[in-house]
Amino acid sequence: MATVLASPMDRPIGSRYDEDVVRLFVIAATFWGIVGFSMGVLIAFQLAYPALNLGSEWTTFGRLRPVHTSAVIFAFGGNALIGTSLYVVQRTCRTRLWGGDYLANFVFWGYQLFIVLAASGYVLGITQSKEYAEPEWYVDLWLTIVWVVYLAVFIGTILKRTEPHIYVANWYYLAFIITIAILHLVNNMAVPVSFFGAKSYSAFAGVQDAMAQWWYGHNAVGFFLTAGFLGMMYYFLPKQANRPIWSYRLSIINFWALIFLYMWAGPHHLHYTSLPDWTQVLGMTFTIMLWMPSWGSAVNGVMTLSGAWDKLRTDPVIRFMAVAVAFYGMSTLEGPLMGIRQVNSLSHYTDWTVGHVHSGALGWVAFISFGALYFLVPKLWRRQQLYSNRLVEVHFWIATLGIVLYITAMWVSGIMQGLMWRSYDQLGFLQYSFIETVAAMHPYYVIRALGGVLFLIGGLVMAYNFWRTIRGDVRQESRDTSLAAPPVAAE
Repeated sequence: MATVLASPMDRPIGSRYDEDVVRLFVIAATFWGIVGFSMGVLIAFQLAYPALNLGSEWTTFGRLRPVHTSAVIFAFGGNALIGTSLYVVQRTCRTRLWGGDYLANFVFWGYQLFIVLAASGYVLGITQSKEYAEPEWYVDLWLTIVWVVYLAVFIGTILKRTEPHIYVANWYYLAFIITIAILHLVNNMAVPVSFFGAKSYSAFAGVQDAMAQWWYGHNAVGFFLTAGFLGMMYYFLPKQANRPIWSYRLSIINFWALIFLYMWAGPHHLHYTSLPDWTQVLGMTFTIMLWMPSWGSAVNGVMTLSGAWDKLRTDPVIRFMAVAVAFYGMSTLEGPLMGIRQVNSLSHYTDWTVGHVHSGALGWVAFISFGALYFLVPKLWRRQQLYSNRLVEVHFWIATLGIVLYITAMWVSGIMQGLMWRSYDQLGFLQYSFIETVAAMHPYYVIRALGGVLFLIGGLVMAYNFWRTIRGDVRQESRDTSLAAPPVAAE
């Protein structure tokens, strides 16, 4: 890791920062990441080999798929976002958390309870009839309480700041927190059948329910998986590179453009459905416009590394961050392209969408999170350096190879699916039956599963590296500068 110099903004005023709760979030993010990656590998093999559904309704793909998605998005990603936001807001505001350890610890333990309740509901089949297999009303209600407390802690810390300027990362984190709260409340409006019963009925029906779901779904991507992690990028990438943001003004322009345009793009998930044409066209138009702020953020991240490109050779942690920005740029090019109706007619309902989602989820979200976690662990546990920079290098290459295998297999499989589904013979009948398309996808499903195995192995390597770092161990490694990076200076 590159030496990071402490700036005046990073020095606490009067007392040390609240770091115990951040440590808990880092440990939780690592743990839930392993759980989520493991579930992903299992369900990938279940798709390739259906016998692995194991004959029990609790272990079928339909029950475990939402466990995987919620574990990697809300458990791994959510813990990483909340933990880093509480770390960043203290340092950029030069003050301790509002509410002290009590409220922050409530957010941590309350959020872990939400994860456990949601996962157990998925396995037991207690979910709403939603695209994302939403947990039932009692879980949603508990999350609302936890999220409001989290919002209060974050805003309260900003209001009591001793630094007059509000750093841009805090704007992105704040947009993520507020918007997710709104999305959660609207999408999960439901009427319980009884106070002591788990079942409920959605407040929406028909095409209105579909629109509400994809208003939620797309903006969950936009604000949970984009805005929040851009906040992470705008703090940890400059810190690790020891360089200022290339253009602070551009980061602000991108912020306001992104949060305005993203809200309108959800209908592109419902092309060629009963949704009115004008709504579909509106969603497609705003989707194309999203190219500008998305690429603006990617360019800002890449140009921040100007003058620090040599660190990519010596610092495997900054390599995670740089590749994450590259995947962000690629995913935000592909996404608007797939939102165009003519392209969507080929891509929708196919594995192309799965490949696109995972190029963003693994390449952007996971990699920027890995970089932030590698940055945080030595600092939070007061270690001079990670246990092994060579293991960080191993993690990077294994995970990158896993992503390449995964997304290329899904791109090929998805485009092949779309072409086979629209292929007609001379008499105008479909040329391929559905089962023929499924059989043709089998080898690509196996490749996808193997890519997931590599990504899981990388996560296990990271967890081992963290465990040894927390213990205070330092591995004796080669002095070759291409393999070993300088130690991290404590803040």
